[in-house]
Amino acid sequence: MTLLAAPPQSAPPVTHWSEAEQAVARSAFDLARRREAALLLETVQQHSASATDLDAIWQLHDYLSARRFEHEGKYVFDLDDILFLFASNLKDGVLAASELEGLSADKIAKIIALSKMA
Repeated sequence: MTLLAAPPQSAPPVTHWSEAEQAVARSAFDLARRREAALLLETVQQHSASATDLDAIWQLHDYLSARRFEHEGKYVFDLDDILFLFASNLKDGVLAASELEGLSADKIAKIIALSKMA
């Protein structure tokens, strides 16, 4: 007699997020996204103001295409990956650790530790 194996159950989330922490994470995510968009806009304005020929316009187009791909891939709100995003934001100076206040101490410690990795 062959016993059928039970179907695999999905693994529980590695990190538990309270509703309050989810709100803090969403707020920090939105803040970082707005800041990076503002930096991109400033860069584009500087480059377009100094463009003197068609080649400069095409270079700006290529730059924008690459940044769009990067930005849209980076800014997907997913609690399973958000600690890595916040670590990257912290490392790049887009967010400060104080702007993550409201997350548990262990989450903030993980973000800070990850931000110090190469």
